This record gives sequence, C-alpha cells and structure tokens, in this order.
Amino acid sequence: MQTDLRQNNIITLIGKIVSDYTFSHEMYGEAFYSFKIETSRLSENIDILPVTVSERLIDKENFKIGALIEIEGQIRSYNNIVDGKNHLVLTVFAKNINLNLDSNKNPNQVTLNGFICKKPVYRKTPFGREIADILLAVNRSYNKSDYIPCIIWGRNAKFANTLEVGNNIKIRGRMQSRNYQKKLENGEILEKVAYEISVSKLEVLEIEENKDAV
Repeated sequence: MQTDLRQNNIITLIGKIVSDYTFSHEMYGEAFYSFKIETSRLSENIDILPVTVSERLIDKENFKIGALIEIEGQIRSYNNIVDGKNHLVLTVFAKNINLNLDSNKNPNQVTLNGFICKKPVYRKTPFGREIADILLAVNRSYNKSDYIPCIIWGRNAKFANTLEVGNNIKIRGRMQSRNYQKKLENGEILEKVAYEISVSKLEVLEIEENKDAV
C-alpha cells in the first residue's frame, strides 16, 4: 500500500504575527515570503517560529503584525552554507492560513512519520532528567526529504536510545524554539536560536513488507 506523503508531515500553529513578511525566494514564477509567529506553551513560555508562505495566501488587509492567525502546513528543512559549512535550517511551510480561529484548538501540534537517520543521542541533565535527540528524515514528493531534529523526554527518551538508524517511527508533539550561546574561536559569544520538535508521543511502525508477508 502506497503511503500518502501529505500525511507524513503535518503542523498546525495558532499565534500572533510578530514580524513583517519579507521576500524569501521565487519558484516557477510564484513568490514566497518569510515571517515569524509567536505561539504559547502551557507553561506560558512562548515560541517564536519561522514561517514561509506563498504570495497567493497573503491577505494584505489582515496580514499585519499583531494579527492572530492559524497556519496549516508542513515543516521543511534546507541547508544554508555559511563559511563553507552546512547549517540545517527549519521553517514552517504554510499550505493554508485561517483567520477564523478556534480557541479550543491546540495552538501548536505536529505529526511526523519518518526514518531515523542518525543514531539517537541519549543523555541525562544535571538534575537527572532523561533526554534523547534524534534526526528524522521525512519523505515528501519528488523524491525529496526533510531532516527534522526532535527532542524526546523521560521514558520515551530511554526507549528512543534502543532505536536504530533506519527505524520508521511516528511522533506527535510541538515545534519549539530554543535560545543558546555559541562560543567562537576568538572568544566571541553568539546568541543563536535552534528549532526542534518536542516529542510527546512516539510509535515504532512496522515495515510494510513484513506486514504483508505470509
């Protein structure tokens, strides 16, 4: 049975526009723009996330800083080369924008179905909290894939540490932003932002060939 690639990668965000939209790129005569959206967590902390949107979805009358919107789309990754080194960059690719909001809806929800492409990295914090990092390759149309970093907590982290490269997993969670500092060789400290999926549920999927075997 062929997998519907559109269901491999789904994100829904509800939040406030916190930046002007600026030109990003053009593809086949269609212009795309970038902006940032602020979403709230249950902890009352906020995440500020990058969004890429087609000019065809922009309602100039209502698309302003401070406006509340709902975005339905996918998480996309691309390589940005800086000083000869590849840097993985994530963005939310908007496929639909809704201005009629449902206040009861989860403001930040992600579902991904992909393949582990690096051995999970398991560790404990100084306070004993268990964490695992995985990089998930999520297939999309035209033989392309998005590479999405995910962070897993607690018992799920310990379980993730038993997984291998190539395992097909399905996760649910939220997209979050994380500020960190990077120290350069000259001693300068740079303030940077990382984007990742904080995983709340994890499921290992059976390989299709095995499911069909007699």
